[in-house]
Amino acid sequence: MATEPDLLSLNVVCPPPGEGGIEVRPIVNGRDLLADAFPGGVGGSLYAGVGPRYLLGRDGPLHATATPHEVRLAWSGCGVEMCCGALYMTVRRDGEHVVWEGWRDPANQDFHLPELRFTTGQYEAEVLRAGEDRSWEWPAGVVRRLLEAGLRGREDWLARWDCELEDVWASRGEQPDQIHVVLNHPPNRADTWLPWAQFLMTFPISADDPSDQAERLEAQLTAGDPRATAELCGGYNPEQVGYPWP
Repeated sequence: MATEPDLLSLNVVCPPPGEGGIEVRPIVNGRDLLADAFPGGVGGSLYAGVGPRYLLGRDGPLHATATPHEVRLAWSGCGVEMCCGALYMTVRRDGEHVVWEGWRDPANQDFHLPELRFTTGQYEAEVLRAGEDRSWEWPAGVVRRLLEAGLRGREDWLARWDCELEDVWASRGEQPDQIHVVLNHPPNRADTWLPWAQFLMTFPISADDPSDQAERLEAQLTAGDPRATAELCGGYNPEQVGYPWP
């Protein structure tokens, strides 16, 4: 006997600035999946500056394809998966359906949830809707998004200084009126044993128009060598690429 498809809603939980991070809570058939199956779990990314974009970005992992791929829906406690746990599932496209299966929690080898099966149209429409909903953004979050889009469209300035853009991030829970830009030099060395340096730049954000602020910051960053005023914050043997620790 055929069963009714599951229904998905993605609820972005957004506390006031400075009072915690933003969560993405999957609501399945009207019930909070994390509350039922993973109590205490925090929906979305472990990293506060990432927010909903980890799951809901245009190329985010919730989008289903014919090739199965694993998605971390939530984390818990200290953030160390083998200690406090995390909730993973595998998402795949199966004809007219999107399937969530292969549930696992690294801290609980006996963890199991039944397969969930959504109609493709309802599922993809909900993922797109949630991804396009910006009602949770605060001023620094808007500037972050606009600035990152502008900088990633200006690969010329990165190549000029032999750098790559690691991230542009802002945290609603911590320092909600700042954004941070992280660069690596040289590119493509973060996962190697070759020497590299990582740089951090922090900028205050005001209540002024976010588009104007993003344009000003983009112009400021691309006007010269960003490493000249940035703070060395990481890397591997950065002194070997000309940036000794202070």
